[in-house]
Amino acid sequence: MNELTIELSDCSGKHLYEQIYEYIKREIVEGRLRTNEKLPSTRALSLCLQVSRSTVSLAYEQLLAEGYIDAKRGSGFYVCKIDGLYRTKDTQQKEENIRTPEADKAKYVFSPTEVDMSQFPFDVWKKISKDILIDANKELFSLGDPQGDMELRESIREYLHAARGVNCLPQQIIVGAGNDCLLMILHYLLNKETIFAFENPTYVKAYRTFADAGFPVRLISMDESGMCVEELKQSGAQIAYVMPSHQYPTGTVMPIGRRMELLKWAGGAKDRYVIEDDYDSEFRYKGKPIPSLQSSDTEEKVIYIGTFSKSVAPAIRVAYMVLPKPLLTIYRKESRFFSSTVSRIDQRILNEFIKSGAFERYLNRMRKVYRGKHDMLLTLLRPFEKKFRITGENAGLHILLTAKEECSEQELVLKAAKKGVKVFAMEDNLIAEDQKRKRKPTLILGYAGMTEKEMKKGVELLYEAWL
Repeated sequence: MNELTIELSDCSGKHLYEQIYEYIKREIVEGRLRTNEKLPSTRALSLCLQVSRSTVSLAYEQLLAEGYIDAKRGSGFYVCKIDGLYRTKDTQQKEENIRTPEADKAKYVFSPTEVDMSQFPFDVWKKISKDILIDANKELFSLGDPQGDMELRESIREYLHAARGVNCLPQQIIVGAGNDCLLMILHYLLNKETIFAFENPTYVKAYRTFADAGFPVRLISMDESGMCVEELKQSGAQIAYVMPSHQYPTGTVMPIGRRMELLKWAGGAKDRYVIEDDYDSEFRYKGKPIPSLQSSDTEEKVIYIGTFSKSVAPAIRVAYMVLPKPLLTIYRKESRFFSSTVSRIDQRILNEFIKSGAFERYLNRMRKVYRGKHDMLLTLLRPFEKKFRITGENAGLHILLTAKEECSEQELVLKAAKKGVKVFAMEDNLIAEDQKRKRKPTLILGYAGMTEKEMKKGVELLYEAWL
């Protein structure tokens, strides 16, 4: 194949590499690109589409990571056979069971990924956008620094130091279009033999990003304090991926003792690091905010990753990564050929949003809003306590319901779906099948994207379905 006819749009709201990735993925899934069919080289496709080569490379890297294509040294990129890709017979049957007409038409969705945009200061955002575009010069439309604009990185540094205790220089920060993009950059900084350790359950997308790119992975058990460090020591891993401030999906908050154990493990060898995913630490409802793991790191061993998806809006697609200085040196040698994946206009708008104080005011407002929803949901769920244990309620934007009686998660999901309510199963975040048989059925209920009226009605229907 010499070219792909891809219609790229500046008005779609998606970055160019995402549009390329989604087009090729769709062509493969729908059978128009067949198994073992050769794709155009990154150079050829970039010339055909009139985009930078790094844009095409990012799209191909994501397709590689997800297993849709394969790279053959000296030959090029080829379409993989996708029969059963990422899905065992069990999971395929499970998905078919869930995708009933009732589940598809669910009116009340307790999604753990949605946020409440009803309070967003759209007028402020519009004014900042307008002022920036009026004052814009040609510099704003150039590529800019691959790590992101320095002014935004300085604003992020100040915010992280004040709110999360993170100690870094703006030069250590990389701005990217979502965590996925930043994790892909890490691919280029680490040896392909590097062994990654993940908690189980975990954020499956991060697990797949490394596992499907060919990195060896190990699954580490969790206890009430988080990742079991003794088991981590036995795994041979060099990188541990954790969410210490609010583990997803269990909601576990890692205590200081376990954090120190983890940092001591990382300090035990030159090539060991901890990836700290601090995805929603802004929202905590009991006690003071817990400082980041990075704030306790004195040996440059923590790779800190955060995002504005929860605290501002998912659509802006802005995340950030703080690299330890040893990895920063490698990045500057190996990976600065990647252009920044975030529009400089969007970076400037976000920077002004932070500097003007609008971000802090909005964040304080949303803490009150989410606390109100959080408290209301816990009150509504009190009648469920005779059959369910409620946990994970001290932070974040979701809580967990664990059944006290023997039943299956999918049975509970389907009963809810028949009442027009969609809830989410814990097992969707587990990697190993044997782990699923050792635990009580647990459901994830996110509340951020629901109105109080929707939440109340949804819980009423869950009571009818389960009790």
